[in-house]
Amino acid sequence: MEILIAILVLGILGLIFGIGLAIASKKFAVAVNPKLDQVQHLLPGSNCGTCGNPGCFGFAESLISGKSVVEGCRVCNDESREKIAKILGLALEKQTKKIATLHCNGGLKVKDKYRYDGVSDCIAANLVLGGQKACVYACLGFGTCVQACPFGAISMAETLPIVDKVKCRSCNKCVLVCPKKLFSLVSVTYPVYVACSSHDLGKDVKNVCPVGCIACRLCEKACKFDAIHVNPEQSRGVDNLAVIDYHKCTSCQACVKVCPAKTIRVRA
Repeated sequence: MEILIAILVLGILGLIFGIGLAIASKKFAVAVNPKLDQVQHLLPGSNCGTCGNPGCFGFAESLISGKSVVEGCRVCNDESREKIAKILGLALEKQTKKIATLHCNGGLKVKDKYRYDGVSDCIAANLVLGGQKACVYACLGFGTCVQACPFGAISMAETLPIVDKVKCRSCNKCVLVCPKKLFSLVSVTYPVYVACSSHDLGKDVKNVCPVGCIACRLCEKACKFDAIHVNPEQSRGVDNLAVIDYHKCTSCQACVKVCPAKTIRVRA
């Protein structure tokens, strides 16, 4: 009899709580914009955070509220952007795809100043006297950028990162994680780039790396479009390094042909 009473009491309590929850769910329900679910499903779902929001859902909410623009998602493809813009009734600015580009060509060619036996991580290695490389601007080669890329677009080959331009979604993760600041996002329409970041004098570069920029200025003389210069603005810290002005560059590759150190390259 006591068991039956206990079961009855529990049943009544369960019914009361159920009714209470049902009433509360209706009274305190938050209206959800039906477009939110549509937009979220069109986003890549990588939750990379480069848009400045807490994941793709956060970006979708920001879009709905008008705090963000569709172009704010770096990794979204053009087709998805167009669909999102159509759903939200927004004008879409056409964007040219950018590729993560490594401004270093040293790898195993760069001399080491000491043997590093610590954690295989570029950030950790950089904390020890700026890393094991004799060139303080060189890639340390431990592949921290590989681990950071959410799209598997970076792999290692002879201690240098290789970017797959098809897989790369210009999420900017590698740019942010590299302790040497060797990556930048370059438009896919500009295949020519300088594979060096050293600001040292030419003779010092040659002592530690055979493929670094020696500031010889042959590229300046070869360019008919005034698109590449060494030491264009010392105040910006680009001294002793060839810098390409992509507003003028026509990708004629004249600079590539004359570079004695093969520092100026064409993206594969």
